[in-house]
Amino acid sequence: MMLVIAYDVDTTSSAGSQRLRKVARLCERHGIRVQNSVFECLLDTAQCRSLQNKLCKLMDPERDSLRFYYL
Repeated sequence: MMLVIAYDVDTTSSAGSQRLRKVARLCERHGIRVQNSVFECLLDTAQCRSLQNKLCKLMDPERDSLRFYYL
């Protein structure tokens, strides 16, 4: 399935900058960067769920934004 991942990480702290780097590296391993914080990924269902779980664990839900769009 084609998945578009878009994220916005609050980088006003050093912890936010670290989160941003980790999220970007993880997305780069699974897809193609089409914008600074937007990736297109072609994944099967299991890979998609695994990636979503990993990304959700990295993000701070109060400061960051993470969106998944299925095409």
